[in-house]
Amino acid sequence: MCGRYYIDDGRDSVELRQIIESVNRRDAGAPVKTAGEIFPTDVAPVVAGGGPDGARAMQWGYALPGGRRVINARSETAHERPMFRGDLLQRRCAVPATCYFEWQRARGRKTKYAIRPGDGDLFYMAGIYRLQAGQPVFCILTRDPAERIAFIHDRMPVILPRDLMRDWVDPRFDAGDLLKHAVLDVSCANAEDAEQLAMPF
Repeated sequence: MCGRYYIDDGRDSVELRQIIESVNRRDAGAPVKTAGEIFPTDVAPVVAGGGPDGARAMQWGYALPGGRRVINARSETAHERPMFRGDLLQRRCAVPATCYFEWQRARGRKTKYAIRPGDGDLFYMAGIYRLQAGQPVFCILTRDPAERIAFIHDRMPVILPRDLMRDWVDPRFDAGDLLKHAVLDVSCANAEDAEQLAMPF
């Protein structure tokens, strides 16, 4: 699963600066978290059409009765679930990140890991979105983990190849076909060590 992720401040990424500028143009005045650790219910940048210039602010998590939030959806079964099926067909988004976090639980202890693709660049997680109470909200799709990080958790977010990000947000392309190309070349580091070295690792 993906319960938190991190966005660098964008100074070294032209692409991320474009995304943040697009969000600021579309959502002027809205409290959008464009850097640092992103938590469920935060409003963050999400690309919902075209390239970086198609970015806008969305809240992380579908709201359920009773105040609960659904923040992830299984990519293998999303097309079967009424909650996700229509969004997977028509409303797909790409969630920019510098790394994401996962916790390993062993012997009564939890270790926080920072995980990202092996190339270390800005990457995109596959997402879906909808409008709730007039506000766009998104979920991140998950899949079985890459072998290298399976010891940490039994799920990971679907990471899109960079050259397929625009296809993912275009409903003319088949989601199932694109999901087959998820990035599995990832590396991880103890998040506490990475933070000391000024995240990301």
